[in-house]
Amino acid sequence: MPKTEPNTAPFSYDGLDRVIHEKARLGLMTSLMAHPKGLAFADLKQLCGLTDGNLSRHLQVLQEAGLIEVTKGYEANRPHTSCRLTRIGRRRFLDYLGVLERLVRDAARAAGKEGAGGDAGAPRLGILPT
Repeated sequence: MPKTEPNTAPFSYDGLDRVIHEKARLGLMTSLMAHPKGLAFADLKQLCGLTDGNLSRHLQVLQEAGLIEVTKGYEANRPHTSCRLTRIGRRRFLDYLGVLERLVRDAARAAGKEGAGGDAGAPRLGILPT
């Protein structure tokens, strides 16, 4: 998909990476970002509220995109799978967060403009300094 120029489409948010933006994968990336040494499959399953099958599929998508590294082995003669962000995954996630922050600022500004028109009952997001 060709990227649009920011000046011609300021609300296109091209940086909202579709691989990351899906709800379950966003939760996985956030969990792994908070645990730089990685997490076990069972921990990710619990943290993100996913079934084994869903978790496996989302991890596969993230791994194919080069965002995470999956290591399979054994601990105490039991299978053990752990996951961690790759350097590229960490960078892409930080870039994604930057675009998400811009989106929230734009939405807050738009909501503020609505409220500034004299509509005292308009909701304020309360996320930007006044």
